[in-house]
Amino acid sequence: MIPRYSRPEMAGLWEPENRYRAWLEVEILACEANAKLGLIPAKALATIKKKADFKVKRIDDLEKIVKHDVIAFLTAVGEKVGPESRYIHLGLTSSDVLDTSLAMLMRKASDIILDDIRTVMKTLKKQALRYQDTVMIGRSHGIHAEPVTFGLKMALWHEEMGRALERMLRARDVISVGKVSGAVGTFANIDPSVETYVCRKLGLVPELVATQVVQRDRHAEFLSALALIASSIEKFSIELRHLQRTEVLEAEEYFSEGQKGSSAMPHKRNPISAENLSGLARVIRGNSVAAMENVALWHERDISHSSVERIIIPDSTILIDYMLARFNKLVDRLFVYPKNMERNMAISKGLFHSETVMLALVAKGLARETAYSYVQRNAMTVWKEGGDFKDLLNKDRDVRKYLSSKELDACFDLKHTLKKVDYIFKRVFKKKSR
Repeated sequence: MIPRYSRPEMAGLWEPENRYRAWLEVEILACEANAKLGLIPAKALATIKKKADFKVKRIDDLEKIVKHDVIAFLTAVGEKVGPESRYIHLGLTSSDVLDTSLAMLMRKASDIILDDIRTVMKTLKKQALRYQDTVMIGRSHGIHAEPVTFGLKMALWHEEMGRALERMLRARDVISVGKVSGAVGTFANIDPSVETYVCRKLGLVPELVATQVVQRDRHAEFLSALALIASSIEKFSIELRHLQRTEVLEAEEYFSEGQKGSSAMPHKRNPISAENLSGLARVIRGNSVAAMENVALWHERDISHSSVERIIIPDSTILIDYMLARFNKLVDRLFVYPKNMERNMAISKGLFHSETVMLALVAKGLARETAYSYVQRNAMTVWKEGGDFKDLLNKDRDVRKYLSSKELDACFDLKHTLKKVDYIFKRVFKKKSR
């Protein structure tokens, strides 16, 4: 079943009709190139181009008999073309057609994915700018650390998706390689000009050296790029899942009118999109491992990779298209709760200013270890007994020897903590557009 957020054109790429059309395009281009070499009469080429066609059902019926998909395809096309079909597949091996057409389809899939990534980046930029100054607590190890802004999270995700875009562009180039060099890649029965012609017409480049197949490290790199995209989406989704926890509730997935969260508990509003995305990331990562295992084939080729690729390449491209679309919708319609962010920051009783106080003491000439101990002992009192961190510091004689009440107030000013946020935003969003 195709996920409902996936584009029809992505799923359509991998339908049998489209896949066989890609095979036929490679075969006809090879015929054109062979005709230029005088190996196919012009009249025969015209007939091939006019009559070459197929029915998917006929290919399926033939494959049940011959047990070979490319032979079934060629037989079905040959029935349409007639005697001139003897010129089709001249000097080619099955993988010339399979690998070159697969490169075409993966290139088209890449273009859809690249468009998806750019859309996500636009949404993240919009949300980053919207929440640039929305202050919240930053957490390390899940524990309150120092303040950040929600916009900074979005900016960070935007930058990470920018790296995903660059990786996907590289993967698109790596996979945009065709191979029309015969049974073991030696051009024994086909002229290299045929490969050059076919690849140029399809927007591909020829594999400089091949066996019977294009080498599978290329496909593994492509699947690895998808796995990294999925892993980033999972990272973002886990963050949103944590922020939606009842005790936190700083951000929440859109919950529509009439939506229900639980069959048993009518009050539930669950982060189902983020959880869905976390789960699907595991599938794509698993597929990338299978792609890596496809790299090692016997000698000039075996077909242990073939059955795997029929699953992992269509599934992974369709899934990443779905994941990017669903994540974009999730971020675009996110509920953000600044008041809850303020409430959660107050829980720490000012402890998140501890570094600023320590550095202020160091600036007064105190040894770092000594300054650390003065600040930490007051912080531990807050942890154990409660109270306000700044009040305790004001009462600490050792601290007050070096810092006045006014200087302590300055240490607890959020403007100081977040004064470089604008600088970070300029670094992220003033860069040359990808």
